[in-house]
Amino acid sequence: MTVRLRGMTWDHERGRDSVVAAAAAHTAAGHDVEVTWEVRSLQAFADQGLESLAESYDLLVIDHPHIPQAARAGLLAALPDGEGPAAFVGRSFSSYRWDGAQYGLAIDAAAQVAAYRPDLLPAPPRTWPEVLDLARAGAVLWPAKPIDAFASTFTLTSGLQGADAGRSGFADPDAFARAWDLLGRLRDLVPEACLGENPIQTADRLATSDRWAYAPLLYGYSNYARPGFRDHPVHWRDIPEIDGEPRGSMLGGAGLAVSARTQHPAEAIAFATWVASGEAQRGVYALGGGQPGHVAAWSDAGLHELTGGFFADTRRTLELASLRPQHPGYMAVQDAACERVHRGLTGREPAAPVLEDLDRMFTALGVAHAGG
Repeated sequence: MTVRLRGMTWDHERGRDSVVAAAAAHTAAGHDVEVTWEVRSLQAFADQGLESLAESYDLLVIDHPHIPQAARAGLLAALPDGEGPAAFVGRSFSSYRWDGAQYGLAIDAAAQVAAYRPDLLPAPPRTWPEVLDLARAGAVLWPAKPIDAFASTFTLTSGLQGADAGRSGFADPDAFARAWDLLGRLRDLVPEACLGENPIQTADRLATSDRWAYAPLLYGYSNYARPGFRDHPVHWRDIPEIDGEPRGSMLGGAGLAVSARTQHPAEAIAFATWVASGEAQRGVYALGGGQPGHVAAWSDAGLHELTGGFFADTRRTLELASLRPQHPGYMAVQDAACERVHRGLTGREPAAPVLEDLDRMFTALGVAHAGG
């Protein structure tokens, strides 16, 4: 008898086509399991709680900051550790771990990286002064809607202070002031519309117009480097360096979780484990448009060629990425922080009052984190 599972993912070729292709391949391989996938928006993926989704779906593609709250509420099934953290790029594996258990598998890895048009800009900037020079020439975009403005603030602050932001208050005052000054300069040099855009919109603008050539901070989408995906290929590189390293990028990505309410836990867990395997990740998942988390895919020569060097040329950024606090109360803090950062940027506020508010928000989380 065929087991039918329902899955929820996010509405982009990277999030949708990859798992649809994986489900079809899993069934074709002789597993008596069929997975039907539905989608939600990128914003809902970042913001929407998992309570109602866990009641209705067996499989959930989720954002890792939701893990502590969902695990504490008993919404997700604990998963086998499988190959462990070394099999996944950077801290992707550990970002789905809470209180000694694994609640998601890092089938998708991402962090803020840099994007450019190789036909317009053969040598992209490597340092922030070079980025600002290019922005003064009118060739730079930067997605800075609230969640992305916060991500860029987290990225730069973490990189400048050499440690994850948000661990004791929000940040070292000097590092935050330097990050805020840099983002303010960037804000004044990019189109005003950037303050309402997300990475997909920015990548689309880079790929369909010859007006802009580069974006320094946006979540990477290897799809845009693949032949025929858009009018022009967009290539991806490490974020601009700080002290010679592309460090601090806020880790994103997506994990595959299993609802604790599923009526078919064995089948759902087996499917999730297979999708996260190196074989599936560098094969049907990646070729279906996905952006794998497994190191087997990130070191695959064929995928490197298919994606214009995406995996090899951004991997250092992923390995040096920062991780948001793992705490059941984090999502509410992030929502407030996104609004505060965006309001500060659009209002051209100085660093001090913005940091004061962020420090208060993050101090409320406390210093105890049960992740890892």
